Amino acid sequence: MERDYSISVAMATYNGEKYIKEQVSSILVNLMKQDEIIISDDGSTDSTLKILDEFNDDRIKLINGPRQGVIKNFENALKKCNGKYVFFADQDDIWVNNKVEDVLKVFEEEKCECVIHNAEVKNADLTKDLYDSYFDFRKINKGLIFNIIKPCYLGCCMAIKRDCLEYLLPFPDKIEMHDRWIGTMCEIYGKSFFYKEKLIKYRRHEKNVSVMHRNSILTIIKNRLYMLSNIVTRIRVVKKKRRGETK
Repeated sequence: MERDYSISVAMATYNGEKYIKEQVSSILVNLMKQDEIIISDDGSTDSTLKILDEFNDDRIKLINGPRQGVIKNFENALKKCNGKYVFFADQDDIWVNNKVEDVLKVFEEEKCECVIHNAEVKNADLTKDLYDSYFDFRKINKGLIFNIIKPCYLGCCMAIKRDCLEYLLPFPDKIEMHDRWIGTMCEIYGKSFFYKEKLIKYRRHEKNVSVMHRNSILTIIKNRLYMLSNIVTRIRVVKKKRRGETK
C-alpha cells in the first residue's frame, strides 16, 4: 500500500543483543523508504550497537539514551520521531509482515488517536504459546474508567498519532510505565481502539522489563491515585499551553 507520509518506530534498547536482530528485521519488512526507526540506546555494553550498525540501513537512526531507565529512554526516542504516526517497539519481539498496513487502516477507519492490537504471547525461543491471545489473558475491555482501574495498554502493541505528543510529553516522574500513561491520555483527548488481530509475537523471557503479575492492593491503589493526580495536572498544563499562557 503506497502512502505519501512517513511513520516512525520508537524503540528503547539496552543490552538487547540476543533478540534485537530478529526484531529489527521484522520491523524493516513493514517499512517504506521514507519511514524511520528511532532507537534510543541507554548505554548497552554488549553487541547491541554493533548488530544495529551491521544493518547499514538509513532508516535506522540511533541516538544516545539519557541513562535514566526505560521510561525516560522511550521518551527520548519519541522526541526525535518525525512520522505522522508513531509505533512503539520493544527490543525482543517479532512483528508480523502486515502489522503497519493493518494498523494504519484502523487509524483511517476508526478515526482514533491510539491503536492497541492483540498479540501472541510466546516463550523465549518462540516455540511455545504461553497465551494464544494477550487480550483474552488480560480480559481486555475498552473505556477510560476500566483502563484506569485495570490498565490494559501494552506498549509493544501500540501506535499513536504523532500529534498526541503535545499532551503526552514529558512523561511524569515515577509513573508505573509509559504505555499506561499514553493509552489513558489518548482516551481523554480522543479515542483508543482495541484491534483484535494478533500482529506481534510477544516474547516473554527472564530479562523482560514489563511484568505480568499483579501488585498488592495497596500498591495498585497508590499507583492509580498517582496516575489520576498526574492526569489532572497535565490537563491543566495543556489548557494553559493552548491558551498561550505557557510556552
